[in-house]
Amino acid sequence: MKSIKVLTLDKGKTKLNQTQLEELENQLRGELITPESETYDESRAIYNAMIDKKPSLIVYCSNVADVITCLNFAQEHHLLTAVRSGGHNGPGLALVDDGLVIDLSRMTGIRVDPEAKTVRAEAGCTWADVDHTTNQFGLATVSGVISTTGIAGLTLGGGHGYLTRKYGLTVDNLIETDVVLADGSFITANEDQHSDLFWALRGGGGNFGIVTSFKYQLHPVDNVVAGPMFWPVDQTEKMMRWYRDWLPNVPKNVYAFFLLAEVPGDPFPFPPKIHGEKVCGLMWCITDSQEQAEPFLEEARNVEEPLFEHVELMPYPALQSMFDGLLPPGLQWYWKGDFIRELSDEAISEHLKFAEVPTMQSTMHLYPINGDVHEIDPDETAWNYRDVNWSMVIGGITDDPSNNEKITNWARDYWQSIHPYSAGAAYVNFMMEEGDNRVKATYGENYERLQKVKAKYDPDNFFRVNQNIKPVS
Repeated sequence: MKSIKVLTLDKGKTKLNQTQLEELENQLRGELITPESETYDESRAIYNAMIDKKPSLIVYCSNVADVITCLNFAQEHHLLTAVRSGGHNGPGLALVDDGLVIDLSRMTGIRVDPEAKTVRAEAGCTWADVDHTTNQFGLATVSGVISTTGIAGLTLGGGHGYLTRKYGLTVDNLIETDVVLADGSFITANEDQHSDLFWALRGGGGNFGIVTSFKYQLHPVDNVVAGPMFWPVDQTEKMMRWYRDWLPNVPKNVYAFFLLAEVPGDPFPFPPKIHGEKVCGLMWCITDSQEQAEPFLEEARNVEEPLFEHVELMPYPALQSMFDGLLPPGLQWYWKGDFIRELSDEAISEHLKFAEVPTMQSTMHLYPINGDVHEIDPDETAWNYRDVNWSMVIGGITDDPSNNEKITNWARDYWQSIHPYSAGAAYVNFMMEEGDNRVKATYGENYERLQKVKAKYDPDNFFRVNQNIKPVS
């Protein structure tokens, strides 16, 4: 660490001297980054390049002891603190200006128990790490749709993905967590120990502590029939109406999310003649053989002949990483979300107004969250919306910062048009910083219970760089 006479934080309220920083560094097995570090700008970068926050300290933790050390240091010096795992959080809540970032990305241990069909993974793992390991045993758990996503943020927000109709949300497959609390203590939370906290962690976000490892239930998933099927964008109304009626009636192992997009060019394997075409489409994942999947694919083809399709048998991790090249770290993002119970004709009419996306990376996805999700009561986990059928995300995305106003306006206008037809709340991981009322709506009738858990485990709201649940007064 380069010599620093005084490091000023919290707009001048807190000052750390060289001796204090050296004491922190000497207690760590991991790496301490300050604004004078050569890797500072690299270290403060996250997935969404629209976010430009400047922490005063970043610590890459090597183990739980480092996490506890950082948390105690932050408490002692009253440092505003953010926690980062994969760094995919849209509004940049994995970073903080003028404070401390506790970075878990180097804590990547994984252990599979093939007999019990479980996996324990440290909080710095991405879903690529977990899926690669569990696939060796022909197993998987519910994750998202981009393999570079960190497991921690996705899980704590609830988690949904390609296996959701058959196996529920990610939190429905969570067995146990290890947690560092605001007072620096280390506990295990499950159905038998700290069960109130375990309930809250299943959807309540990073409000209650720093989860350092997650234990998940695994399921027999090896190869899946998966891939995209596109139609011209002028078929959106026809395909969306068919999709809304078709999806609820197919078996739970048949999953397809609806999308609006623009066909990318090289290096993606799409025919040059359709590069740049605006499309609607389905992204399939069927946990069955190609032969058994074929009738469901044929139903979609019979509605309208696809412009393009590439649906085949592939390893589950190959599906999980399919979008990684299209949506790498470093793009500009602005997204909005909502839960959808029904796709009414009126709502579909509003979708049509925004069906032509503004940039190649921009998109709208309707992710199914029915099937097994509906089998669990709303009060069994912090995730409250157990009766909705889709989780919608509208992503304004670009690699050119000069397009930021265009993508932001498109996403906001689209959302404002659709929101009256929504359930009134959203998946917490698809929200920007949208205010307390939006957070309260997301948790619905579970919000007051979450406030009580917050008051018990984090009464001073130390963990507030998040979609914040304030402790009950």
